[in-house]
Amino acid sequence: MSARGDGFLHELELEVREELILTESGGPEDLPVGEWLFDPADAERDQVGLQALLGAVQALEDGPRTADE
Repeated sequence: MSARGDGFLHELELEVREELILTESGGPEDLPVGEWLFDPADAERDQVGLQALLGAVQALEDGPRTADE
């Protein structure tokens, strides 16, 4: 992959990691349901999606695998 593509993937990985940190930190557990800003189930789905995206970015950064690996 080109250096430009590698830079893009690296930046994307950093952004996804930052989003994961935000979704993992704090939650509405300490607040009454009426004061929640988001549904915890939505946050969990977002976290799973971000982890999948992070895995895909890391796979692209690692490059293609051969049958021998």
